[in-house]
Amino acid sequence: MIAPSMPRRPAPGGGLAILVVVTVLAALAAPHAISLRSLATGGLPKVAVPKPSGERPVSGTRAARAVTFALRQRGKPYQWGAEGPGAFDCSGLTWAAWRAAAVTIPRTAAGQLAGLPRVRGQLRPGDLLIYPSRGPSRRHVAMVVGPGRMVEAPGHGIPVRSTSLRPGYLGAVRPGSGR
Repeated sequence: MIAPSMPRRPAPGGGLAILVVVTVLAALAAPHAISLRSLATGGLPKVAVPKPSGERPVSGTRAARAVTFALRQRGKPYQWGAEGPGAFDCSGLTWAAWRAAAVTIPRTAAGQLAGLPRVRGQLRPGDLLIYPSRGPSRRHVAMVVGPGRMVEAPGHGIPVRSTSLRPGYLGAVRPGSGR
């Protein structure tokens, strides 16, 4: 009589090794994905996806330039009344960012809320969110930089940072729209 064989247990870490190999192969193939896809599909024509009307790609817009400028200031210290280049207050950051994008906006958070067009619909990168504040101006402003994210110069002792959007803003405005 032949003894039944015991089921083999997979070697420890075997699944991890496969995951690593697949990840490395995917990373190596990524630069060639378009040519590989055309080989696999027999060179089928590409399907054009229409852009939503009225939308421009963010990368080349004035808003994109303002966002890029603001994000490059992360880590710089907060200083009341500062407009850069070494330090910023909240509205000094948004003012300087939009100035770098060749758009003139009011200097203070209250002025930005009162003097810029209100956002209608969804927030977009470059939009400004004005919050109530306990500071001397009673207003704080931050810039939307992407889905659910903003950049701000929050206050004394906290450098310019990017963080999650917070609820409770008084209004959202869109510099550069219609200009």
